[in-house]
Amino acid sequence: MGLSITPMTLREANEYVEKHHRHNKPCRGHKFSFGVVGPSGLCGIAICGRPVARWLDDGCTLEVSRTCTDGVLGANSKLYAAARDIAKAMGYRRLITYTQGDEQGKSLKVAGFVQVAELEPRGSWAESTNGALKAMRDPIGNGGVPRKRWQIVFEGAA
Repeated sequence: MGLSITPMTLREANEYVEKHHRHNKPCRGHKFSFGVVGPSGLCGIAICGRPVARWLDDGCTLEVSRTCTDGVLGANSKLYAAARDIAKAMGYRRLITYTQGDEQGKSLKVAGFVQVAELEPRGSWAESTNGALKAMRDPIGNGGVPRKRWQIVFEGAA
């Protein structure tokens, strides 16, 4: 038996993230979520929503906010390919996601994503311009970590 896609609620997907994701917390919102099921049951999830970066939130761009698997071979590639297919079918023109700077993005490449940016580590939202106010970042998340942005632009998109 191969891998198959199944719909999920945000609550179900976030419960999986809470248990299995190595560096991110659950998401606050989404457009849709789904899982990938293998011979032993649920082996991964994906959560897709509006882009976090406001300048990318143009109504035609969708972001894969989270993927998380238990390590089943091919599960992450299956999730990204399904996100690609769903986004295209819904009429989105672009699908984006991010990885940490040291991740190679093999599953993304298999699904047709291309790397389009390397982003410097970002500081805390509470850091002021003069450096007077400093707040500790939550150790879970992407603060202080270089990242890469990946995307797919669908054919016929402007």
